Amino acid sequence: MLFPISEDLYNFDIFPKVFVKGKEAEIHIRPLGGRQVFEPGKDYDLFICALDQGEAAIYPTGEYKYMSVKCDEEGGFTFKNTFESEQMYFLRFAKEKNPDKKIIQFRVYCVEEDLAGRYPLRGDLHMHTTGSDGRQNSKVVAANYRAHGLDFTVISDHEVYYPSLEAIDYFKDVKTGLAIIPGEEVHMPSVDGMKPDFHTVNFGGEYSINALTDGESVELKGTDPKYRSLNGKCPEYMPLDKWSEMIREKAKGMTVPEGINPIQAAICNWIYDEIRKAGGLGIFPHPYWINDVYHVPEVFVDYLVDNKIFDAFEVLGGENYYEQNGFQTTRYYEDRAKGVRYPVVGSTDSHSSLFHNRNAFICSTIVFSPENERKALIRSIKDFYSVAVDTISKEFRLVGEKRFVRYGCFLLKEYFPLHDELCFEEGRAMRQYATGTPAEKEEAKKILDLIGGRVDKCREKYFDF
Repeated sequence: MLFPISEDLYNFDIFPKVFVKGKEAEIHIRPLGGRQVFEPGKDYDLFICALDQGEAAIYPTGEYKYMSVKCDEEGGFTFKNTFESEQMYFLRFAKEKNPDKKIIQFRVYCVEEDLAGRYPLRGDLHMHTTGSDGRQNSKVVAANYRAHGLDFTVISDHEVYYPSLEAIDYFKDVKTGLAIIPGEEVHMPSVDGMKPDFHTVNFGGEYSINALTDGESVELKGTDPKYRSLNGKCPEYMPLDKWSEMIREKAKGMTVPEGINPIQAAICNWIYDEIRKAGGLGIFPHPYWINDVYHVPEVFVDYLVDNKIFDAFEVLGGENYYEQNGFQTTRYYEDRAKGVRYPVVGSTDSHSSLFHNRNAFICSTIVFSPENERKALIRSIKDFYSVAVDTISKEFRLVGEKRFVRYGCFLLKEYFPLHDELCFEEGRAMRQYATGTPAEKEEAKKILDLIGGRVDKCREKYFDF
């Protein structure tokens, strides 16, 4: 487990855990075989305490409810309540109608109506395989990250798109809850000696940006659309001279700050525009990655932010030293203070998906989306329904808008540990399907057919939407 979890999460099952503001909910509490706390048939004092309330003895005017509830024959409870505001609530059982004489308490959460039907889906939007400079192939990477607890992941190899298509195709006939998103890390050729190596992640675009002109992708696989598009449809391949001419013409009309070459700016703008045409999410990754010096100068970061060129900012991910994530986080909050708002994501930029790799799961993104599907995930991130998660240390950190940071903290303690156990079992079977003997693959397929829908059922159980 990535961080300390309350023992009570495994001694009692509370469901649903998340409710919609103003809607009456029926709550169930069931013991799970630990020490007996409640006596069947006995009445107990239950206090429902809003986190934002403050201490009831000092601030008695907030959300603070009392009810008497009867313990059922299992040693648990069923009762109804309507929650009135978006926040965490404690279900506190106490003695003598005195909330200070606590027996035990559990945590649940209420959300605003805009989050009703939006489920928390955790994923990684930037990682590598043997398709470029990673250590495992795309099939194994997908399986390992399901075992890590991800609901969705992208294969975003340097300069090539087809490894993501290979992973999608490989698992298409087995039942798995992992959404494998097509993608790539974009590196376009130099124009007039100007190398545009600022890195861009194409998350979910329906075709390859790298393969629109000469480069490693075309050298390896040619221009057949089946290697460079999700659905066999993509723009025509442009020879390098035609692409360079297009960039030069685009650069002529650009006004850029001092310290930025118009050619570089033209290529960068073209990449993000093309990702959007492809229906993808253009991510500005690791802006404060230190590669001897900053990989891109501060003036270029300012240019991208000030002109709203990217779709999402990789605020967390890539390295475990403080400066990268620390400086990116500082940048994000300073921009917010200035009134500049952009979506944020967290990613590993992983080059090895194995558990013993310290950087295999240092960061992730929780997206609040109606579906675990490419278009829904992209739309939800663009609509600001995401929060970045830092799991470099045992104590997690979140970066994003306050309401999602608060909600995300609750989910990481009260929901995702249960979710992740199911993902681990599914991921192990996926790995067996990807690497086993023919007999082992057949066995893995049977296992996945049997367990493949359990994460969805878990989600339905704990969210009262």
